[in-house]
Amino acid sequence: MLTIYGDKQQFCDGVSRRNFLKIGGLAMGGLGLTEILAAEAQAGVRSSPKSVIMVYLPGGPPHIDMVDLKPDAPAEIRGPYKPIETNVSGIRITEHMPRLAKMMDKLAIIRSLVGARDEHASNLCLSGYSIGENRNNFHPSMGSVLSKLQGSLDKTIPPFVELSPKTAHAPYSNPGHPGFLGLAHSSVRPASEAMADMTLKDVSLSRLGNRRRLLTSVDRYRRVVDGSGLMEQLDGVSQRAFNLLTSDKLVKALDVTLEDPKLRDRYGRGSSAAITDAGPDWNDQFLVARRLVEAGVRCVTLSFGGWDYHGFFDPKPGPQSERLDQALSALVQDLHDRGLDKDTSVVVWGDFGRTPRLNKDGGRDHWPQVAFAMLAGGGMRLGQVIGSTDKFAENADERPIHYRDVFATLYHNLGIDVTTTPIPDSFGRPQYLLEGHRPIEELI
Repeated sequence: MLTIYGDKQQFCDGVSRRNFLKIGGLAMGGLGLTEILAAEAQAGVRSSPKSVIMVYLPGGPPHIDMVDLKPDAPAEIRGPYKPIETNVSGIRITEHMPRLAKMMDKLAIIRSLVGARDEHASNLCLSGYSIGENRNNFHPSMGSVLSKLQGSLDKTIPPFVELSPKTAHAPYSNPGHPGFLGLAHSSVRPASEAMADMTLKDVSLSRLGNRRRLLTSVDRYRRVVDGSGLMEQLDGVSQRAFNLLTSDKLVKALDVTLEDPKLRDRYGRGSSAAITDAGPDWNDQFLVARRLVEAGVRCVTLSFGGWDYHGFFDPKPGPQSERLDQALSALVQDLHDRGLDKDTSVVVWGDFGRTPRLNKDGGRDHWPQVAFAMLAGGGMRLGQVIGSTDKFAENADERPIHYRDVFATLYHNLGIDVTTTPIPDSFGRPQYLLEGHRPIEELI
């Protein structure tokens, strides 16, 4: 990995440390600069300003306690939470999300999401395919597809950035893998710990005026790690690689301290403490995501909290829903206030749902049969609920929607028709990402 240090700034976990970008192609989640720029040129990328923010709720958020409450069910089904009215007649959600209730006209809820497996991992929410489904076909994540088909909006900003931190249960923080598209379309993952892999000595973000020295350093490193001679073939895009390396736009976009403190308070600061074995409730990540898409990133992914509540049910999902309520409502309103809502799609979802019946410990177990998603922005028709579950929220009763149908909708919002757009794999063979799945008619 290549690590370039910058000045000390405060990151979204509240810790002051030196900024740096981790850039490389030796591991999953790295970005090979010259490769991505060369691939972008070969693909003839477009300059659409559209983008997507993907919010992953690791562990399996409880659909029946958040957006699909069953107040008339027996106590062991309905749980301790009460539904409240929203500003859209006939739609009710949990009492722990009052801010979102007041802006339901800016949201859409899918209550009949299907296609999950009993698998605690981020893969499904990043690509539409579970780990098991990916073992043979190696499907790319959405951010990598956008990197391939649309490339960068700004030559100094990468198209795909992942904010998700490392988690104790590693599959929660699996990176959005480029799959058959190759490492050229990996993400940039800003890190928060010192890197021991490699540092360009005496070269920092504030001292990159000597571009010739930087070129020599980067080329020397890349040639050492790439014995195939590929670097010698990519000299034509070296200048564009520099532009990304020498710009501080990405670092500034990551720095929430540049925002008005009142706006940060609206989002909520959150905490760096992990929830269960998953991620922390870093509300600041939602603000960073908005800053990144405003800077030109096409796809931003983040994870929020840990939702695997098998026991001690009350009160954990309630307070966590409240923190999500604050961060998500602030993001949606902020996008509207800045005129970004039509061009930026937001999706919020998790691994699967939770068992409708409370277990002996007062919690809910894994329930892949049905889950939920919330969507906003993207020029979609909002203020509606799509699909329903049966009386105990056990199965999709009306209008089952597959995870990959949601992906098809997000691609549609980004100007990509998945039914007519094949993507060449590393061997040049055309591949269809979501064969058999189409955008959700109610939303487009």
